[in-house]
Amino acid sequence: MGDARPGPVPVLMYHSIGGSDRLAVRPEAFAEQLAYLKDTGYTPITFGELVRRRPATGRPVVITFDDGYADFHERALPLLDRFGFRATVFVTTGWIRDAGPYAAGRPLGRMLSWKQAEEITACGVEVGGHGHSHAQLDQLGHAVLRTELLRSKRLLEDRLGRAVTTMAYPYGYSSARVRREVRAAEYDAACAVANALPAADEDPMAVPRLTVRAGTSLTGFERALRGRGFLVDHALTKGYAVVRRSHYAVRRLRGTV
Repeated sequence: MGDARPGPVPVLMYHSIGGSDRLAVRPEAFAEQLAYLKDTGYTPITFGELVRRRPATGRPVVITFDDGYADFHERALPLLDRFGFRATVFVTTGWIRDAGPYAAGRPLGRMLSWKQAEEITACGVEVGGHGHSHAQLDQLGHAVLRTELLRSKRLLEDRLGRAVTTMAYPYGYSSARVRREVRAAEYDAACAVANALPAADEDPMAVPRLTVRAGTSLTGFERALRGRGFLVDHALTKGYAVVRRSHYAVRRLRGTV
């Protein structure tokens, strides 16, 4: 990959920039993190470029945002532009501010409008899917799951005028069944959470990311880039995955999915 850093490429996961929840990063902290990436030779690429193995100079890193908050357009995009950085935003289509008859789910904040989604796309931001209603995909029946995936993809492609080939699982939840349906919906790759660095033979339908939170210090950010500082997250994720598989199996036996 040219003079790129050998080894796994970190994929960072953000949500809101300037919001009020535990995952919302202050604009000042985000600017400091971008400056750190610049100063240490990182070159941000989009998630699509990562999975297509596009060459990048420097040390590649992927910056992703989930849900599609309006503050990406208002606060994150100007900072990314200042540093000349690329990013990927995974948008929940039913949460779009002017979704109209396609509105679905319960947005957690002020979301992008379609015009803003078009504007960030025109600025070189990759827009991917994040489901239509932000449902827990691994708990949906087959027909509902297919609709959730395809409606999101088609709405984005129709409004943005380009192919949408990547997505991220709402809440990070997936399963082998969900990943098969994602492939069938013609997505090339999908992001999970996992809080780990991608392995060389990583399943492109479950690429792990590293969570950046409101309380992530610059030292914590540097550790996150190396896949460190997530021991508690790993333990909780493994235990919860077992619970979720069991929950879905019970619901299938009861005929509720």
